[in-house]
Amino acid sequence: MRKLASLAALTLALAACNPMELANAATQRAAEQVIVSVLSQELPAPVAQAAARCVVAEASPEELRAIAADIGVMAGTQTVENIRNLALRPQAVQCFAASSVPALAGGI
Repeated sequence: MRKLASLAALTLALAACNPMELANAATQRAAEQVIVSVLSQELPAPVAQAAARCVVAEASPEELRAIAADIGVMAGTQTVENIRNLALRPQAVQCFAASSVPALAGGI
């Protein structure tokens, strides 16, 4: 009975969601996965996760969609460059410092 109540609550919550918000959240998660895979070449996984959150926070929806396009494949040079440019934005740099993420070297 408890599972049924939980399922009903989940169904109601999902029904109340805006489809555009769901699409944006999925794009954001996909972009974050791509960013983590790129940053993991230079940073340990937990640090790459923290850095990816900072980069995602700085990206516009269009930038996130462009990065998310590389989900499931090796990120192309344009995607790596986009991630680097986002990571160099002042707010991202501040977020890195607040999250104990070291400055990125030239490796990515």
